[in-house]
This record gives sequence, C-alpha cells and structure tokens, in this order.
Amino acid sequence: MGKYSRRIVAGLMGLLFVHGIVLAYPIDRIAAVVDDGVILESELYFKVESLRRTLLQSKTRLPPEDVLIKQVLERLIVDKLQLQMAERGGIKVDEETLHAAVQQIAQRNNMSLEQFRKSLASEGMDYGDFVEQIRNEITISRLRSSQVNSQIKVSDLEVRNYMETKDKSAGGAEEQYLLGHILIATPSAASSSEVQKAKEKAEKLLSEIRRGMDFKQAALSASDDEQALKGGDLGWRKKAEIPSLFAEYIDDMNEGDVVGPVHSSSGFHLIKLLGLKGKDGAEHRLTKTHARHILIKPNELINNDDARKKIVALRNRIEHGEDFATLAKGHSDDKGSAVKGGDLGWVQPGALVPAFESTMNALAIKQLSEPVQTQFGWHLIQVLERQESDDTVEYLKNQAREEIFRRKVDEETELWIRRLRDEAYVEIRLGQ
Repeated sequence: MGKYSRRIVAGLMGLLFVHGIVLAYPIDRIAAVVDDGVILESELYFKVESLRRTLLQSKTRLPPEDVLIKQVLERLIVDKLQLQMAERGGIKVDEETLHAAVQQIAQRNNMSLEQFRKSLASEGMDYGDFVEQIRNEITISRLRSSQVNSQIKVSDLEVRNYMETKDKSAGGAEEQYLLGHILIATPSAASSSEVQKAKEKAEKLLSEIRRGMDFKQAALSASDDEQALKGGDLGWRKKAEIPSLFAEYIDDMNEGDVVGPVHSSSGFHLIKLLGLKGKDGAEHRLTKTHARHILIKPNELINNDDARKKIVALRNRIEHGEDFATLAKGHSDDKGSAVKGGDLGWVQPGALVPAFESTMNALAIKQLSEPVQTQFGWHLIQVLERQESDDTVEYLKNQAREEIFRRKVDEETELWIRRLRDEAYVEIRLGQ
C-alpha cells in the first residue's frame, strides 16, 4: 500500500471514529494550513472519494492516486481562500436563499425535496453535506461577483465590433465549440526560470497528448485550471464566449486538434477542440418590461439579515394597502430610482443582473415579488407593463453584450484566482 493509500485509510478511519465506531487509530490530522484556516485530512479524503466515484461512473480513467489527491487538495485550498475572503467581507447566504437553491436543483431533476434527499442518500451523500456545499458555491459566486464581475464593463464599441465581425463570418448559422483546457500556471510575479520551467512542462505534456495520452486524463493530472477535476471541459460555447486568448486559434482547428502552449499572464495553456456544432439563426421577439423596485442594502449599520427583515416589512406594508412609490421614495437605497418612486423605466433583456431579471420575468402585471437578493442587496419588484416587438437587432446587441461580458469574466476570474493563491500563506502538511 502506497503512502497516500495508507493516509486515505487513516483519514477514513478517523471519520468512522467520529461517527461512533471505535477504531484504534490516530485522530484526524491537518492536511494544509491556509492563511488563518485549515483543511483536515478527513475533508480531503471525503472529496477524493467523491470525485473517484464520479470519475468511475463517467468511465474516466483515474490518474495516479497521489496526483488525484494533489489536485483535490489544491482545489480545496483555492475554495478555502475564497470562503475566508467572503467571510471577511461579510458575505453570507441566508437560509431562505439556500433552501430555494436546493429546491431548484431538486426541481431540475424532476424530484420533490424529499425524493431528492433519498436520491442523495442512495448515492452515499449526506444531505447536510450537500446543502453546505451549495452554500459554499453560492458564497463563492457572490464573492466573485463583487471582486470580478462588478469591475467589468462592456462598451458600445465592443458590442458594435463584435456584431460586425459576426456578420462577416456568419452564414446563417452560429457555430458552438466544445473546448478542453489545460493550464500550467506561473506565479503572478514569475521569474524567467519559473516561466521557462512551466513552458517546458506544457510542451512535454502537449507532446504526450499528441502521442496518444488522453486529454481529460492529462487535465486531471496536471492542469492548474478550475476545470481540472472535470477533465478540463469548458462546456459548449459560442465563439464570442471563448476567451480571446484562444479565439484566434479556433477557426483553423478541426475536431480533435490540440494547440499550444499559448502563453498568458496566468501561465501556459493547451486547448483541444472536443466538439463542434452549428445553430440556425432565427428572428427574435424582444420583450421589454416596465418595472419598479425597492432596494435595501446591507451596510456597516444594517447586516444582511436585518436588510432582509426590512424588505419583508416593506412588502407587508404594501400588501396591506400602502403605496409602493411612496415607500420607495422614503426607503429605497437605489437613489436613482427612489426619486421616481422606484421606477426603472423600460428594461430590455440582459440589462439587469440574472437574479433580478429572472424574478421580474416570472411576475404577472402588477404582481409584487417576494424579497429577492442580488449582489446589491434585497429587492421588491413590481412589473407595471410589458411590450413585445420583433426586434432582432436589439436582441442581438444584448446577446453580444452578455457574451462579451462572460468572456471577460472568465479571463479576469482566472487571473484573480491565481493572484489570490499566490499571495496566500499555504503550508502543506499532508505526508508529514
């Protein structure tokens, strides 16, 4: 039994002891110190075993055990750093939002919440652990939104250039690409020798892939990208959604081709075109919405829970007959719309953050929403009117803006995560 195999057994035995089965084995140990927190071996090995089951179910060949453990530990370190930053920034997920998120997951799987619980249990997953995982994912998403997404702007010129380029290249169909990605990272302030070492590693890996090594296996074993544990799969994307660093190579690639190493400030990238498909163009009907809202923002005086309670109280007052516009003028923290009684005017698709827009789109005319949370705070939303028109140009502009935004988010998030990791104090104790 190898070193890591023995330590997996040790970690699992520690878990059994915690759950009341008496085993004569050392207590749980620290796998890594991450700034002012720790990752326990039990936590690490639980994730390793969970990933192992997922990979086996998808018939993906497992990388060597020590490589799998190293990759999972690195992902846990990055997640821990983000959760610590979120905690310092006061980012929390309330129970109502968490419950709604889990319900949505159950509904997407065509199950009731109770059926979903039983399904998780049949797969060996504790429901409480699953809920905590969702809490962490939402927390990290909100952190990234505040640290990265909110800083990204898409200009009208970028939208215009995108649409002109698309018009020249489109032939009535829009292609979508399934990409695989491997990143061999370099530190944010890498020396020339560190850059050269990473380049050589990427070139060696590329050579092995071209000699027959499975790309997903290579990503699992060596990639420093967030998608490493998914075999580097970036999912289906239109060209505008592909990071600009890779987009220039796509036109000359056939399915199965691998290019690289492509150098960026993050390191060296290998890209594989896993699939290609076309999508017919069509006219689109544009639905504009005339809406108003009240916003309550958490701040140094009002925490998130208090902000939610305040918006609930305002909703109750409206339900009991008080005027929405008057309450918006007196209480809304969106000062631009507050002076107009919360009126946002006519809103086009893609103009608002997803959580707000999806809630707004589900409302009937004059219906008052339940409290909804975005990165800006807690909202009450009311739809006043809707207007539908055949406006394909406007639809395509909004679509272009959203696609450019997502591309920028991908690029900036990768850089932000590398900086976060490079600047952190991390001490690996596994194997000591």
